[in-house]
Amino acid sequence: MHVGAALLRPGYPFSSWPWRALAYLATTVPVAGVLSAGMLIVGAPLIAAVNAVRQQGRPISLPLALFLTVGALTMVALAPLVSVAVCAVERWRLGIVDARPLPRPPWRGVWARYTTAAAWREVAYTVWLGSVVPVAYWIFALITLLDLMLVASPWTAGHADGVVVWWTTIDTPRQAVPYAILGGLLAPLLWYGVGALAAAQGAMARWLLDQPVDGAALREVTRSRARLVDAYESERRRIERDVHDGAQPRLTSLALQLSLARLDVPEESPAAKPLAVAHEQAKGLMVMLRQIVHGIRPQSLTDLGLAGAVRELANEATIPVTVHADVERPLPELIETTAYFVVSESLGNVARHARATRAQVRLVAEPGRLVVEVSDDGRGGADPALGSGLTGLADRVAAAGGRLLLASPPGGPTLVRVELPCRP
Repeated sequence: MHVGAALLRPGYPFSSWPWRALAYLATTVPVAGVLSAGMLIVGAPLIAAVNAVRQQGRPISLPLALFLTVGALTMVALAPLVSVAVCAVERWRLGIVDARPLPRPPWRGVWARYTTAAAWREVAYTVWLGSVVPVAYWIFALITLLDLMLVASPWTAGHADGVVVWWTTIDTPRQAVPYAILGGLLAPLLWYGVGALAAAQGAMARWLLDQPVDGAALREVTRSRARLVDAYESERRRIERDVHDGAQPRLTSLALQLSLARLDVPEESPAAKPLAVAHEQAKGLMVMLRQIVHGIRPQSLTDLGLAGAVRELANEATIPVTVHADVERPLPELIETTAYFVVSESLGNVARHARATRAQVRLVAEPGRLVVEVSDDGRGGADPALGSGLTGLADRVAAAGGRLLLASPPGGPTLVRVELPCRP
């Protein structure tokens, strides 16, 4: 939670967040003040020299030029080192208005303070804190002072020759009453202004002080995940082929031999009962093995394609399921398999949890992607945090390079939408 999100909540003015924002701004003043004073040592003479050149045309004197040059070089040389302490304090202070952790980068030596992008991002934040932040605070303080003047105008108008409020002069307390009312109405906006100013400063701190994502490392992680998925799919197909072509025919032959042996053994024989038990176990093992092969890659997906296999799932569902399929071009095997299991798992969740009376499956092959939608008219309230089914499904979709979107308000309906990349 952070002050930016708290600003959008109805109870913000009565929560602790405005006070936390005020504490954050108050503790910023000494830090920004010291930085601003240090920058003015060089900045003020530089501005004065530039104005003299522009207005009077006089060249900058040699001592002043030397002072400005040495001062600027000194500031540039010291900024990466000074920013270490400043940003360490700022990371700690950010916790006042932002509960999200902001890790501190490890110390990599003095040379790294001048050669790494992260160090110069800290320098940029330090400069911003000593230059832009004081100006923003002065503007906000001026607005606050003007509002206080409006509120206090009925009491000050009677004890002075005239009180100037914006564009008019107030001579009597009665004339000041409307302005006091306006100031009272604007006061709550200042309370929000405190939070907005703290949120803006905190967002800048997080943007400049957070560690940037390594794009090259992220691309390598994506490529390695794709390689792992491809290797997994290849191994999965090999296991399916070995089970289907090797173990399953042998088990079928064993069950057939046991069936023939039962015909040759009299029922009163001591071997009849163990033989019957062995025959039933062999048939049960055949069913289990068929289910295992079906779980690796359903045979209906190979024989009928994605649309046909999904219609077969719909026919086996315990509630009426309507299928709308617009998939004409062939799809990659990984995408087909992922889409099939999305529909299978979603319909299974509908049957187990949704208390729905009907469901609908939609398959659309759009340019560059396959969209799978499963909706129902059940009670809704599906939450990935309450079970591993939706989380596992989202992980499976992510492994294929897609994304899963869930809409399930309490009372329903529920919609599961999956978008899978599908290059032509």
